[in-house]
Amino acid sequence: MYADHFGLKQAPFSIAPDPRYLFMSERHREALAHLLYGLGGGGGFVLLTGEIGAGKTTVCRCFLEQIPKRCNVAYIFNPKLTVIELMRSVCDEFHIPYPQREPGTATVTDYLDPLNAFLLSMHAVGQNTVLIIDEAQNLSADVLEQLRLMTNLETNERKLLQIVLIGQPELREMLARPGLQQLAQRVIARFHLDALSEAETAQYIRHRLAVAGLTGPIPFAADTLRRIHRVCGGVPRRINLLCDRALLGAYASHKEVVDRQVVDKAASEVFDDATGSSASPASTRRGALWVALFTGLVLGVAGWWVVRSLERPAVAASVNAATVSASAASAASLAMSAASAVEAPASTPVAATSSLPFDARTDFARLPSQKDEAWTALGDYWKAQLGSGERAPCISAQDQQLPCVRMTTTLAIIRQLDRPGILTLRDANGQVAFAVLTALDIDSATVLVGAQPMRMPLGMLAVMWEGEFATLWRAPAGYRAPLNDGGTGTVVDTLATQLAAWSGEPAPTAGRAFDAALKVRVAAFQRAQGLKSDGIAGPTTFMQLNRVSGVAEPRLSLATPVR
Repeated sequence: MYADHFGLKQAPFSIAPDPRYLFMSERHREALAHLLYGLGGGGGFVLLTGEIGAGKTTVCRCFLEQIPKRCNVAYIFNPKLTVIELMRSVCDEFHIPYPQREPGTATVTDYLDPLNAFLLSMHAVGQNTVLIIDEAQNLSADVLEQLRLMTNLETNERKLLQIVLIGQPELREMLARPGLQQLAQRVIARFHLDALSEAETAQYIRHRLAVAGLTGPIPFAADTLRRIHRVCGGVPRRINLLCDRALLGAYASHKEVVDRQVVDKAASEVFDDATGSSASPASTRRGALWVALFTGLVLGVAGWWVVRSLERPAVAASVNAATVSASAASAASLAMSAASAVEAPASTPVAATSSLPFDARTDFARLPSQKDEAWTALGDYWKAQLGSGERAPCISAQDQQLPCVRMTTTLAIIRQLDRPGILTLRDANGQVAFAVLTALDIDSATVLVGAQPMRMPLGMLAVMWEGEFATLWRAPAGYRAPLNDGGTGTVVDTLATQLAAWSGEPAPTAGRAFDAALKVRVAAFQRAQGLKSDGIAGPTTFMQLNRVSGVAEPRLSLATPVR
């Protein structure tokens, strides 16, 4: 209804899980990295918890997409089951035949024995098996104990079943109970997904508006974005509900920009109250006292202002009370600081653009057959002039402190590296072409055909792409080769500083050597990012450090050149 009024092609804040609107914050990426790390942990439990609407389903969708092909997956989304019902559901999900019994006569063994035989057969052919249970806070103690016993299915080398539990914070409390200590000790990776920060909330709103077709300024004032974050507690689902109603309210009031009055009215209609005191259990627990004090200050100032205005209209604009003036000034300063933080981008995202479906029969021939043409197009995203020839693009990029990286990899790694790059494609006849990858969604990739972005289903890409990928990254001053043992200098200082910032520690002093302790810190960072934890600081490690540190680099999104 309001889309045309704000220059949008569609409503941007639907709560439907449209993959085009996928927004992965840093904490969502970190949650995904923990799940992927747990997948290779050799069996046991992986735990992901988060508040309602915090984005657990988003992470789970990405996780399912990035699970290797030689991996069998069962997904149970209704865990309010008895032990027998659970075992039957697991066998059904894996398509395991089992004896048919009369109702009420089946036993756990009827399902456990076929499951064990299935797991052994999959292990024999080199396939892993994963069981994912959503809403796991609804599991009974008996079912949890049965899940623990299922992880006893193992060979001499490894456990045969990996179980991923996804649920609300109560799940952590359940596993902390004395009767479930044995299960808790088998959790090899766990992550609690917090809500979005204030800056991430603003980025989330901008992202969804851009996907919906917005090309101009967003229709939310900076202080309004801060208000939305406070009311919603940074929970994406609540942000969607509030922003959708606020845009509708602004449209009904013939306003071009959503102001705070519209947001508060929308909050009173969508939620229990306009102050957002019930916004999110997590945000309430973290900041109940601050919310109460801030709300009291705002209401006190507002009430005083109304009374003052009614009694003395002529001098309503003059505030003489020193304490109120100081409080108002402090609040204004806080709002300005928050607005500045919201406006500061964490990276160099690329703007939205429309894309057309990729036709393998006609569009493949339009892709460049010479890699230097693709390098030229990729250089546009980095504001870099790259030369022509087999080695010239990388030589000229190196001169601009933008080393080339060529690798054989997977879409999962490319999604983590989060940067445009060049894919080497081959058609059914063996003809080679080079496509610049500019966006990667849940079910499609966007590549440049000439200057036109075109959307290619991931199934089509899998047929044409064998894993060859090339990209650029912004190297720290002094970088010449991967850092392993020994060495000092500016590049080591930069590495140590970025690692300290990532872990929330003070910046180290200059002159740090790449010693054993620093290598351990590099390995810890690599594990958290889902990389090979060898402690060697090479291109992929620095790429991820750049991303978490906010170094300005082009990102994989709805990308267009920055020139």
